[in-house]
Amino acid sequence: MPADVGSGRVAWFDITTSDLSKSKEFYGKLFDWKFNPVQGTDLAVEIVAAGSAIGTIRVAEGQISPFNGVVYVQVPNIQESCKKAKDLGGTLVPGFPFDLPNGTGAIGLVSDPAGHPVGMYSRTPLAPQKPASIAP
Repeated sequence: MPADVGSGRVAWFDITTSDLSKSKEFYGKLFDWKFNPVQGTDLAVEIVAAGSAIGTIRVAEGQISPFNGVVYVQVPNIQESCKKAKDLGGTLVPGFPFDLPNGTGAIGLVSDPAGHPVGMYSRTPLAPQKPASIAP
């Protein structure tokens, strides 16, 4: 789980690559980052700096695109923040927001009005969906 950095601060980031081993070597030597495996995949590693997990390096699905490197800003409520981004002219990326594994929070991904991606992270999972009421 990313550290609780406070609302409005960068909490996590992803770097996407076409060559995981070369990226690990480059960033490891450049920033003295260490890497931990990501459970359930050999296509990503968790980035560790000064003993804290700060992001991931992931193998791209297809060609590298503008959404292949994303910074995640911590927000108090992912659903409210996604709605606010849409109200401000942003576009919610299909499939977002969603809960992270093990109840560690939720993430959303939007494009700003100029088309730049920005991720949002909440330490709180999505609110449960209320079942639709059935009229008698």
